[in-house]
Amino acid sequence: MRAGPGVASALAALLLAACGGVPALRSTSAGPGTAEVAYAGSLLLLNERTIGPGFERATGDGYQGRGGGSFGLAAEIRSGEIRPNVFESIGLAPILRLEPRFTRWAVQVAASPLVVAYDPHGPYAGALDAIRRGRRPLADLFAILARPGFRLGRTNPATDPQGQAFVEMVRLAAGPFHLAPAQRAAILGGANASQQIFSETALEARLQAGQLDAASAFRSQAVQLHLPYITLPASIDFGDPALAQHYASARLRLPGGAEVHGVPLVMDITVLRGADQAAAVAFVRYVLSAAGRQALARAGYRLLPPRLLGSRAAVPAALRHDLAGA
Repeated sequence: MRAGPGVASALAALLLAACGGVPALRSTSAGPGTAEVAYAGSLLLLNERTIGPGFERATGDGYQGRGGGSFGLAAEIRSGEIRPNVFESIGLAPILRLEPRFTRWAVQVAASPLVVAYDPHGPYAGALDAIRRGRRPLADLFAILARPGFRLGRTNPATDPQGQAFVEMVRLAAGPFHLAPAQRAAILGGANASQQIFSETALEARLQAGQLDAASAFRSQAVQLHLPYITLPASIDFGDPALAQHYASARLRLPGGAEVHGVPLVMDITVLRGADQAAAVAFVRYVLSAAGRQALARAGYRLLPPRLLGSRAAVPAALRHDLAGA
């Protein structure tokens, strides 16, 4: 799949107008269906509390969601273990793993910058508060993360784009923040790295429970969970698609031997081939609607102009009209 041309602002306006009312969201006159959505774990609160219920009210269709690491979900879809009709991924790479059998296109929706969230009641809260407020330099963050006994949580790079991005973030930070190899290794747990690894849907819950001092997080997760967080520069937060070439300079070799490189942390959505295409298309249109985009913005995502990626001819006919100007 190769990225097509960016969607102009006029297209974004067309999408919002087309998807603003209930009749426009329904892609068929048939009875209610169900959007079965597999989504990146960071989307759990947004989908289950806001997008899913709003979609049901707007369309009359049902909603069922399943969260997890995007790469892990892609593997389950490929194996037939799960059979969703919509896939929402952070980063395009998990969707590419489903080509060409399940899909050949996606729509870029929003960016989800990486941050460091922390326990507001933990032993390091005072120092981290000072960094967050700009009273101490950001370089102090990395010194604190490297301290012996600091309890840092992150997700598994083998199954989750956030897990990959956190390791790549530390590597990109090495130059501007003068991180020695030993300091980078200490941040990432050294020989005990596995003790830092948690599932994406459980990581922030452990932080809220006081079991961790800090954790890798998407800004959206920290915002929705009301966790204090430290903003990272755009050069290392993977939240700016314009910096894709810079992010790609950070490379990571996974346990299986595959090498990956840094990519923007962008929310992409696609309809998967299979049952109930009408409800699946209606769900995508709802996410692109004014209500869907407002929900994303309130949840801490950085809105991007909707952008069609991949094969225009593969887009379902009911959705293709909305993307005619892409």
